[in-house]
Amino acid sequence: MTLRAVLVGAGAMGAEWLAALRASPDVELAAVVDIDAAAAARAAAGVPSSTSLAAVAPGADFVVDATVPAAHFAVTAEALRLGLPVLGEKPLTETLPQALSLAALSSLTGTLFVVSQSRRFEANLASFKSQISALGPVGSLTTTFHRGPHFGGFRETMPHPLLLDMAIHPFDTARYLLDDEPVSVFCDAYNPPWSWYAGDASANALFRFASGARYSYTASWCAVDFETSWNGSWEAHTGNGTARWDGDHAPGSQDGDANTLLETISASLAVFVEALRGGTPPATSVHRNVLSLAMVLCAVESADSGRPVAIDDTLAAAHAAAVATAPPDVAEVLRSWPTVREALRG
Repeated sequence: MTLRAVLVGAGAMGAEWLAALRASPDVELAAVVDIDAAAAARAAAGVPSSTSLAAVAPGADFVVDATVPAAHFAVTAEALRLGLPVLGEKPLTETLPQALSLAALSSLTGTLFVVSQSRRFEANLASFKSQISALGPVGSLTTTFHRGPHFGGFRETMPHPLLLDMAIHPFDTARYLLDDEPVSVFCDAYNPPWSWYAGDASANALFRFASGARYSYTASWCAVDFETSWNGSWEAHTGNGTARWDGDHAPGSQDGDANTLLETISASLAVFVEALRGGTPPATSVHRNVLSLAMVLCAVESADSGRPVAIDDTLAAAHAAAVATAPPDVAEVLRSWPTVREALRG
């Protein structure tokens, strides 16, 4: 049975999701929603458009949220209250209290909420994970990321453009590759003198994971020459050898390019649709994605304070803030959690 999707957000990422929705044999575009009515109508190209999600919700089966990060919380909360599953763009939300509130609301309503994290569907990532697994326990995992994009717009005025807009991809990938969860981070973020960004466009972060493995991230968004893949360059060090991946090709070779953005978000969409039809909930469902966002925000916290950050301390503070600000029914769910970690594992 074809599922009817409402796309919320008619900007640049909305255009990418429109292409994926229209290319999918399992999905029919039901409507496009945007706060700019003219932009919504242009993107809709013949299907209904609106500035209101509630107005086009009847008859829809799910929502794709391709709005800007500042709108993610409100759009997802409204959709879940309407009983509509959500496939959302990263980041999950702008803050951890918002993320925990949406996890609780998803549980309360029994409605699926998944963060796309499309880079989990890069062509050669699973092969790299298999190569690592064959070598045994990882002592250290590293990502080197150097790119020099001139975006213009909001990214060039953000306080932490690299960490807040890009780092979630490798941080989420590190959790996937290690099959483990982070417990602490120390991060040094800075802005080289030649940078065209107002905020810190370079960073070095070191995470400790529960197993004792270390994950290090050395990155710059104002690199000049010798750029890495958009996925970064990876190394995993074990007692039985080292696995390497250049981020684009099959590990250990120069063959097989990385997927395009359309291919990766189409793969993310297909996994989401399978879950709606009764399959296994995706690995980036809201509860399981919170810790990827926590890695980003704890790295920012460490960079701003100059001190290591224990992730459980930040999660506890976020939980208290969420309980204090959430609607009564959501706050009740949050108060029922034994610990944040246990609730997220559940």
